[in-house]
Amino acid sequence: MMPLKWNAQGLIPAVVQDADTGMVLMVAWMNEEALRLTRETGQTHFWSRSRGELWHKGATSGNTQDVVAIYVDCDEDVLLIKVHPAGPACHTGNTSCFFRPLDEVLP
Repeated sequence: MMPLKWNAQGLIPAVVQDADTGMVLMVAWMNEEALRLTRETGQTHFWSRSRGELWHKGATSGNTQDVVAIYVDCDEDVLLIKVHPAGPACHTGNTSCFFRPLDEVLP
């Protein structure tokens, strides 16, 4: 497909960032099909490692992410996806999945 460095499971991490605020919203995994669907539809799709299936972000919740741009890092092993989110990125209802200071998790 592309000169990307997929891991042994055929996945690549994708950092999702709000295109307007710069806030990091979430990190998820993509396989080639998730990346293809994301590029074709203009909305984010990912690979769920726990469920072993593709998922369209917001298909159930309505909190979709419209893709503004996709970048690849210098090592070609991580994607940065800038989006316009239609709602919270986190399944907890928080805007970002990164809402807890480390000291709350590892005192």
